[in-house]
Amino acid sequence: MGEVAGFNEGWLVLVGGGEFSFGETLEADRAWLERAPAGPVGFLPAASGSADYPRHFASYLGETFGREVETIPVYRERDGRRGRNAERVLACAAVYLGAGVPDQLLEAVALTPVHEALREKLVRGGVVVAIGAAAQCCGAAVRSLSGGSVLPGLDLAPGLAIETNFDPAHDRRLRRLLGADGVERGVGLPAGSALLLASGGSFEAVGDVFALATAESDLVPMRGEGRESHGPLPG
Repeated sequence: MGEVAGFNEGWLVLVGGGEFSFGETLEADRAWLERAPAGPVGFLPAASGSADYPRHFASYLGETFGREVETIPVYRERDGRRGRNAERVLACAAVYLGAGVPDQLLEAVALTPVHEALREKLVRGGVVVAIGAAAQCCGAAVRSLSGGSVLPGLDLAPGLAIETNFDPAHDRRLRRLLGADGVERGVGLPAGSALLLASGGSFEAVGDVFALATAESDLVPMRGEGRESHGPLPG
């Protein structure tokens, strides 16, 4: 696979979407779990607000990979401000941000101790995974589901605008995000694909991943079949 860093390097993993219960994220999940040390995976349900989602995810990860899941109970801003939840983020082997509504995740997490703990986890060499709307929130800017306005993201992937469940034949929304404050490049992630960003600057793509350097540029495929590891992100 080329250059792949070890556990001393932090990894932010952006998954384009897909139903884990149907095996659609299997390859992406295998890739990030290879980088996660032993121990429970923390599930953060803020984007969905669902109590069922973490339970179903725990069953999937346990049955498929033999990994334990613990829910980090962040549903509202007050939960994001609780020091105990920030401690849970740092203590878990990896943290998984479930899909849902971007506005809900940002309201619960942005500029809270949990947000800072996610940043710190990457700095310390940990693994943070986000899928669907949660992956979009990890960039510099994200489109609100309410009214279509552009909101500041969590900026775990500085300079990026991220579009999930992406169809390269319909890329208008991603191109529009390239005009937002702080956005330098775009990334399109179809369902089932994943982009693994190492803290040292390298990346690995799983499935079809697309990069966009400017709003007028052509989409650039970041890989072919299988997995590929590379140097800095194109663009």
